[in-house]
Amino acid sequence: MLSAARSTADSVTVLRTGPTGISEYDPLVLATDAGRTAFFPTPETSRARDLVTAMEDGELPTDGAAAVVDHDAERTTLPVPTDGPLAVGTRRVLGPCGWLDPLDPTAYQFHSLDRDASAVADAGLVGRGRCDAAADEPAADAWRRARETDGDPVVVVNANDADDRQRADRTLLAGSPVSVLDGVAAVAEYLGTTDAVIHVAETDTELRARLREAIDAAADELPVVPVVATGPDEYRAGEPTAALEAIEGADRIEPRLQPPTPAEYGLYGRPTVIHTPRTFARVRLALADPEGTDRDAASTTRLLTVTGDVAAPATIEVGSDALLSTARNAVELEGSFKMACVGGVFGGLTRTLDITPTAAELTAAGLGTEGVVELLNDERCAVATAGERARFASEANSGRCVPGREGTVQLTELLRAVYRGSFDREKIRELGRVMSRSSNCLLGAHAPRPVLTAMDEFESSFEAHADGRCPSGTCSDKL
Repeated sequence: MLSAARSTADSVTVLRTGPTGISEYDPLVLATDAGRTAFFPTPETSRARDLVTAMEDGELPTDGAAAVVDHDAERTTLPVPTDGPLAVGTRRVLGPCGWLDPLDPTAYQFHSLDRDASAVADAGLVGRGRCDAAADEPAADAWRRARETDGDPVVVVNANDADDRQRADRTLLAGSPVSVLDGVAAVAEYLGTTDAVIHVAETDTELRARLREAIDAAADELPVVPVVATGPDEYRAGEPTAALEAIEGADRIEPRLQPPTPAEYGLYGRPTVIHTPRTFARVRLALADPEGTDRDAASTTRLLTVTGDVAAPATIEVGSDALLSTARNAVELEGSFKMACVGGVFGGLTRTLDITPTAAELTAAGLGTEGVVELLNDERCAVATAGERARFASEANSGRCVPGREGTVQLTELLRAVYRGSFDREKIRELGRVMSRSSNCLLGAHAPRPVLTAMDEFESSFEAHADGRCPSGTCSDKL
């Protein structure tokens, strides 16, 4: 993102801001002056230069703008148009993204310096994302356990998620790293430690460089200065305890047996609190409102990446009272909607999005809570979609436990058998139950979910495949 703002009567400041989360608008140029901002998505380079020139000439350019928004001149969150993808949902956690300079700490207010994180602990904030050791659980439980356990605690930001379907954490780290750093500092202060680590994929060199710039810029403002560590760009490395193994430099990346939890025995044996960037940004949001209004909002809004058969993915933020169907307004679906996979690569398949994004309702519907809504069009085959994810599980699992290692292979074989004319419903469901209940990590536990939900929603399609026919006309043998 690029923002051109008139700072004085004869001076124009051009800033490189971070992503808004709306890929359709990348790159986005914002021209702003005296509380009025014009939005120019994907302009040609020459057009961007012309916009700056117009600002230098004392004119706010609006011709050809996708939107023009009037707002408070001192606003610290992105002013949003009344329609279009940026208007979908709310922007509490995402507020600074695309608006403030990610590398300018003076643009932010640091709440960790003067607010006690114990108030956040009492507010019931929960962890978000599969890379979070407290996913959908009260974060404060892990904080208290780490603080009460013997040893010097450490805080870990786990941002190494190789599933490109989920972009919320990367959006926050690129667009508002100070929000994450402020949340990290608050939790570290609560634990009584100055040690923090941000874990990112070793292949993400650009994000890593920007993060280090942001950390260096904020070093004098924060009581805790994290170091950046890298891990392999593998799905398994995103699991919280596997991330600890990666940071420690283990040759074999696999999740640890629990108990003990990371809060009791984590990085190098130290009590460890490990959250995603989403969770730490919510900590800062909760600290920003000592009266409690935004503490509630921080714990109940959810960041969703809307992806799949769409023209461009979008990361949005919705409240707990919204419906998942709201997410469709943030993207352009290519083709007709057939189904959605909610919850990442091992999410659940569903025909309807008329449910709220709360963990309780998503779980009750057999869907995942990782913050991904994957829209799939009518050219998709439910059997092939489920089978591709089962095969991925058989290749990506760590091999540490039998349900993960052998169960995923058996699940893939049972789906291959469907293409050969054998659809054993009960055997597939029983294997799914065993894997869900006895796997050592969430990969093995969640791997059956796409298959089981596909059977619930599209059983007739499985029967048709066993009879040698694909109703979608898109596959013969996808496994």
